[in-house]
Amino acid sequence: MYESMHQAPLSREKFAQRLLGHFLAALGLLAGSLAFGMLGYVVFEHLSWIDAFLNSSMLLGGMGPVNMPQTAAGKLFAGLYALYAGLAFIVTAALFLTPILHRLLHRFHWDEKV
Repeated sequence: MYESMHQAPLSREKFAQRLLGHFLAALGLLAGSLAFGMLGYVVFEHLSWIDAFLNSSMLLGGMGPVNMPQTAAGKLFAGLYALYAGLAFIVTAALFLTPILHRLLHRFHWDEKV
């Protein structure tokens, strides 16, 4: 997927395309996670869609829920979704930062004479 240290770094245009691809993948992960969380809050806690959006987005952002769960199923969902949201945040950050860090390291280790 990425060039080895014996290959020249990508041009700015190709790097921008790679960065855009990673950004779109991260955005897709966040959108899917938000939709999953909203659906769970609507089904298990019977919240309105706007309240479900608020709770899901707050958990994905690391802030915590606004409406505390009232049902046993809602509490179980909220706990599992909170654990998932923490991992989704880490994966999203990694998706976006990986091409940037790779390019930086590649510039330091690329040997033009090889």
